[in-house]
Amino acid sequence: MSDPILVVNNLSISFRNEDEWVTAVDNVSFSLNRKETLGIVGESGSGKSVTSLAIMQLLPKGYSRIHQGEILYSGTEQAQVSIHNLSEKYMRKIRGRLISMIFQEPMTSLNPVMRCGRQITESVKLHLGYDNAKAKKYVLGLFAEVMLPDPLRIYLSYPHQLSGGQKQRVMIAMAIACRPDILIADEPTTALDVTVQKNILLLLKSLQQKHNMSLIFISHDLGVISEIADNVVVMNRGKIVEQGAVNDVFLHPQNPYTQGLIACRPPLDRRLKRLPVVSDFINGKNQAIDAVEIISPEERKLAHIKLYEGNPLLSVDGLKVYYKTRSGFLNRNPQYFKAVDDVSLQVYKGETLGLVGESGCGKTTLGRAILRLLEPTEGKVIYDGKDLSALNQEQLRKMRQRIQIIFQDPYSALNPRITIGDAIMEPMIAHGLLSDNNARRTRVMHLLSRVGLEENSFERFPHQFSGGQRQRISIARALALDPEFIICDESVSALDVSVQAQVLNLLNDLKKDFGFTYIFISHDLSVVRFMSDRILVMRNGKIVESGEADDLYNNPKEIYTRELIRAIPGI
Repeated sequence: MSDPILVVNNLSISFRNEDEWVTAVDNVSFSLNRKETLGIVGESGSGKSVTSLAIMQLLPKGYSRIHQGEILYSGTEQAQVSIHNLSEKYMRKIRGRLISMIFQEPMTSLNPVMRCGRQITESVKLHLGYDNAKAKKYVLGLFAEVMLPDPLRIYLSYPHQLSGGQKQRVMIAMAIACRPDILIADEPTTALDVTVQKNILLLLKSLQQKHNMSLIFISHDLGVISEIADNVVVMNRGKIVEQGAVNDVFLHPQNPYTQGLIACRPPLDRRLKRLPVVSDFINGKNQAIDAVEIISPEERKLAHIKLYEGNPLLSVDGLKVYYKTRSGFLNRNPQYFKAVDDVSLQVYKGETLGLVGESGCGKTTLGRAILRLLEPTEGKVIYDGKDLSALNQEQLRKMRQRIQIIFQDPYSALNPRITIGDAIMEPMIAHGLLSDNNARRTRVMHLLSRVGLEENSFERFPHQFSGGQRQRISIARALALDPEFIICDESVSALDVSVQAQVLNLLNDLKKDFGFTYIFISHDLSVVRFMSDRILVMRNGKIVESGEADDLYNNPKEIYTRELIRAIPGI
């Protein structure tokens, strides 16, 4: 028997865009029962977060409006109220106290100039009326409850001094501090390591059961939703396209959009030549995952025999990157943090070498040290017979035409003040490629088309594109210099699974067309396995396991590798 604590009826929300109103949420209805976990899933821009902000009454005033529908809350401490009609003064008594929210990005949600403990004691003193001493003791207990190591140290720390997983646990402690009836978690595990993600999901489950909370969990990852939710709502372009019990929806999806979201995740039981994408299903191509072309073990083995018969294109020997953390008296007995510790590897022409591990294991540092974007402490990097560590700056600049990198965050990698056309032309000008800007502009148009963007994108700025489009722009910029070797550093980590599938397919298409060699860095072993010929597993600056991608996934030798595999969420 249903016992709803929250009911959303026919909700429609619009945002003002100059002289017109654009609908972001269109006639959405669902209910949340007591002690239930409701998952809301969909791509970026589908209306998930806007719906949650409406429940919290956090939509921007003057630029948004609820022009239809109602949001009804029936708490444990009061009769049913219409949230959307409440005054801000009354809503403050509900927000944080009875309905609380964990936001997607903890670093931007936490005040960077205030210690973590104080940020939570503020809320506790306001809503629970505790004095300073009692609030501090209570918050230290919360930090222990969310399994933060050394609660007093965390209490006194600033956000930048904590890891991503620790910051997210601080946000969870803040959200549950007043024992709310409803907890809304908006993409709380996006871009976290799979192992950290699994721990956060287990933590939220245990806290929900302990405090009898109702939970709305928002994500673009169906695997994560399947791990935590009882019921699920699937949203696309502001509308609900499907909803029901999580097992019914994911095992027997009825809507083409839901079918596409499920199919575009890299499968773990077979190796596909190409990932299906959502548009295949929406456009009626009926490209079910069972019909997608599969690479047989025999086909893969023959390809690898040919791939590895030559000499390595890149050889890394004994590479070390150390950072001094402490010096003794007169600089005696210095202590070092070993970000990369005696790493050796080889990459063959046309290969994709996967590099996987948790945040902080040294993956990104290794990639940047190979390119000499940061100087290694020790070791050699030989590319096509040349020792990169021995090159002067002018020689290194010329070499970087041949070796490029695609960074993790495309928004911070692009200059927000110049158009994307100029951003792609910039490296051509710096390296003196082509005769003039007209020729360069023509090449940029070709590159935009090659990565699936319109030519009129040339004059637009980075903020005018989605995350997936910005990543395509970063890929186009990496291609501008006609490189041979590309390092992809967590280049799909924060993308929707549907956009991720498009970008992975694009990278494989470009590899086939241009003969690229990749180092593909990620914390997601399922994605790395789909992309890679071989995989290296990295932990604490060292390579702890390596092997052919399917062999390593099916027969991992190290406990750490097995933990990474077990942490992959599945439907």
